[in-house]
Amino acid sequence: MNRLDRLTAILIQLQSKRVVTAQEIAERFNVSLRTVYRDIRTLEEGGIPLTGEAGVGYSIMDGYRLPPVMFTKEEATAFLTAEKLIEKLTDESTDESYKSAMYKIKAVLRASEKDYLETLDKHIEVLYSPYMPPRKSLPNPIQVILKSISEKRLLTIEYFSNQNPEKTTRNIEPVGVFYLTNYWHLIAFCHLRNDYRDFRTDRISKISETTLLFKKEHPPLKTYLKQISKEQGLHTVVIRVNKQVIKNFGDQLFYNGFISQQELKDSVEMTFLPYSLEGFARWYMMFGDHAKIIKPAELKAIVSKITKEISTSLK
Repeated sequence: MNRLDRLTAILIQLQSKRVVTAQEIAERFNVSLRTVYRDIRTLEEGGIPLTGEAGVGYSIMDGYRLPPVMFTKEEATAFLTAEKLIEKLTDESTDESYKSAMYKIKAVLRASEKDYLETLDKHIEVLYSPYMPPRKSLPNPIQVILKSISEKRLLTIEYFSNQNPEKTTRNIEPVGVFYLTNYWHLIAFCHLRNDYRDFRTDRISKISETTLLFKKEHPPLKTYLKQISKEQGLHTVVIRVNKQVIKNFGDQLFYNGFISQQELKDSVEMTFLPYSLEGFARWYMMFGDHAKIIKPAELKAIVSKITKEISTSLK
């Protein structure tokens, strides 16, 4: 990227949030902090009303905006792809908001880019996995949740879980949302349990904002996710599978923690990080006559135990 393009990109980045640190700019463009400071001085000399200082961060004076930016074909295509994902993987409210934003994006595109997107629109689709249960209609919780996180506003939900099918009413302080295996999850501090809990949004039958604000500073979502991964304990599993069998795995490969593979002569050595060795063992037994467990030894013992129990039950 030449310097003129970088200066333009930095100016756009500075408009993306209230304060942008020099380190953020340096990491994005893979340049030194000294280069960033020099670029910032160039923008200031060009008449851009910047405030801030080295070591703290920079921001553009409130009210200053660039004219509408022209998107490249690649950027416009990324927006279109995201629209397909949002349509199928989020709730109705988020989908409608994104569609509204897409109209604004398309409004500033040149005619050739508009034709380009219209053509591609018919050639991108997101399909539900046949291995997962059908998605239920959601009560549009995602936008409500994100708004309450921003405003630190307490939420009231009606919720039911697999362990307790009866609905419970809970006051919660939301921390964040994440998508995993066809479901959106809400991490929140639950007043009923006095602890952090993982709520699946498809099990929230009702959600509403309250007028109450919470002052507790919650850890970032990533911190919580790392913590639960450590507590639940991931297991490293390596198996060697006949190449002819792999084509039958479908999405089950990923639901069992697949992370990498290495091709050998007549087989493929695959590495997984499952939470449950017994759960993995039962999946492995579906194709175990065409595969070999490399490690751990504990997995071999579990498969052997299940096999003996099956053999005994057939006598």
